[in-house]
Amino acid sequence: MTLFDGIYPFYPQGRRPFVFDVELLAIIIVFLTFACSFLLILPGIRGWARLFWFLRVTTSLFIGSVIVAVNFTSDWETASVSANTTYKSFSSAVVNANIGLQVGLSGVNITLTGNPVNQINETIDYNEHFDWRFQGDYDDYYFEGLRKGLPNPIMYIAEKFTSTSPCGLYTQYRLSGHYASATMWVAFCAFLISNVLFVMPAKVYGAYMFIVTGAFMIFSLLSFSTVRNAGKCPIHFGHTVLRPGFGASFWITFATGLLCFLIGVIIIAMNRFTPNILKAFFSLEEEEAACLLEQDRMSYRFAQIGTMHSSPDIRLTIKNI
Repeated sequence: MTLFDGIYPFYPQGRRPFVFDVELLAIIIVFLTFACSFLLILPGIRGWARLFWFLRVTTSLFIGSVIVAVNFTSDWETASVSANTTYKSFSSAVVNANIGLQVGLSGVNITLTGNPVNQINETIDYNEHFDWRFQGDYDDYYFEGLRKGLPNPIMYIAEKFTSTSPCGLYTQYRLSGHYASATMWVAFCAFLISNVLFVMPAKVYGAYMFIVTGAFMIFSLLSFSTVRNAGKCPIHFGHTVLRPGFGASFWITFATGLLCFLIGVIIIAMNRFTPNILKAFFSLEEEEAACLLEQDRMSYRFAQIGTMHSSPDIRLTIKNI
């Protein structure tokens, strides 16, 4: 089909799901599997220790899943607008559509949904992803979109992020996204170390690592947000301007980073002022009681052995042998 017979080019829809993709779905399934596996142990825990154990596990899994998942989401920065715009090149046809922009650490998602969806004898429902990770080339995705004949609003926004655009958004967002992602992975390593330390007797060091985890998450947000200070080219659709703002992933990361800070500070304060409550929360009292019981048993056995060796009958028997 060509433009010359009055029929617009056909393009297969839904190349990449919006916000949620296969990688993100796999991460959610993995962490839900871990959660279900740990929750199966709950019936075997008695008293308040069951509630404390549940809080520790769910909080830890939530923080870990957020740190990993936000590396693959596409809504660190979002914008949407409804406007009348031209639909295809070499055509004066105008459609009313909702245009969306979602910026992630690895690229941008651009959506175009007709209002209504069916206009000019075509279904207007596009969702395109343009990747700028170091193993890919953003310009290749852009030229591929030109070759396939994507609608004008999508290509107009995508052109703003090309390496040859005078706006300079490509270098800013690409580098900031790369460093933000790397910082998030460092935060995940610190998170794993903190969980290992919480299993050991040195709980306060696990709290310090939790604060380090929150610090690296905040550093990641600072790395991504610095591009907003640079001058940007406005994205106009008639008299309407597409203005990006921080999205859900940004604010979830910010809240999780503050949560890590809060948990770390609370544990350090409890270790300093109320160590007994901290021991109860981490079930250390039961572990200490079990250790003391085992020590008593060992002492009793050693005492029995000493009594046997000190008995005259036992010494006479050993001498005869």
